[in-house]
Amino acid sequence: MLNQFSRTQLLIGEAAINKLQKSRVAVFGIGGVGGYVCEALVRSGVGAFDLVDDDKVCLTNLNRQIIATRKTVGKYKADVMKERMLDINPDVDVRIHRCFFLPENADDFPFDEYDYVVDAVDTVTAKIELILRAKAHNVPIISAMGAGNKLDPGRFKIADIYQTSVCPLARVMRRELKKRHVKNLKVVYSDEQPIRPLEDMSISCRTGCICPPGAQHKCTERRDIPGSTAFVPAVAGLMIAGEIVKDLSKTVQDNGDM
Repeated sequence: MLNQFSRTQLLIGEAAINKLQKSRVAVFGIGGVGGYVCEALVRSGVGAFDLVDDDKVCLTNLNRQIIATRKTVGKYKADVMKERMLDINPDVDVRIHRCFFLPENADDFPFDEYDYVVDAVDTVTAKIELILRAKAHNVPIISAMGAGNKLDPGRFKIADIYQTSVCPLARVMRRELKKRHVKNLKVVYSDEQPIRPLEDMSISCRTGCICPPGAQHKCTERRDIPGSTAFVPAVAGLMIAGEIVKDLSKTVQDNGDM
């Protein structure tokens, strides 16, 4: 029967579509990368999500985040993403967690219910804990490396963390994961040399923050506030979504259901 996923079904088959509709994907970080992951996955037919983020949409997000519009500034990103996903597929099951994932609250998340985990968070500490939790529960995970300070979306690649190069975040993650005896990790990374952002205090969040009163100013806590574009994080997010659809569909193919 013709439905909103028919065009995708023409490529991957009915069994794969059914698999996607029965899958739950947890997306940690609903920003420039994570937002596009959610967008592509709900349009691909994934039936259930956990969205984890404590940020609110900021005016400076409008240049790159799919959920950021003038109407959504000041709203929780997880709430806005859920509303958008329900507009696309009213049957999708979306659970939101208005918090940042940390080692201290890792036990609050039901990893045994997830079919796939997306790491689109910013901090190394959170990334490592998220990866360790997913590995402990034998849940597939894909991790986003640095997308800030890049201009060439064509330089992004899917690779194992130990096959990455150039990316400063990937270098730190290789070192830390090796210490913890993590043998492999699928990542999206860019081998483009990061661009040093201009030091223009007239447009800096550090001195001219426009977030609502009481908002957490996570961006101002960074040593450098990264520059970004509309197209670089979008490509990284779409590549992650494509890899998840491929992996979940492959489990059906491997079981001989297609």
